[in-house]
Amino acid sequence: MSSPEIASLSWGHMKVKGCSASYKDCKVWPGGSRAWDWRETGTDHYPGVQPADLDEILRKGVQTLVIGRGMSEALQVPPSTLDYVKNQGVDVRVFQTEQAVKEYNALAGQGAKVGGVFHSTC
Repeated sequence: MSSPEIASLSWGHMKVKGCSASYKDCKVWPGGSRAWDWRETGTDHYPGVQPADLDEILRKGVQTLVIGRGMSEALQVPPSTLDYVKNQGVDVRVFQTEQAVKEYNALAGQGAKVGGVFHSTC
């Protein structure tokens, strides 16, 4: 199963190839995608992305996880979250969201087992 390409990104709006829904924030993995609802885990810009935000994607067997911190990089990624991902044997890459989407799409285009979480506003 391949990781779906992110077809478009603009402020507050993301589209994933093969999916009719559009997302504000999204999670993607080999074979799927869904909205990333921060209320599920109590996530906020600070302290930021939590391991609970990533577990669903890590369980899909990804080898690389890309995190998009937002257009202005307001979303924090604590060192403890990065350590959590690395301890699962997964390479983690953190970027401003436009760069994160480019990195994710490049990896997906190479057939990598890549997943990601992307914040499309601040």
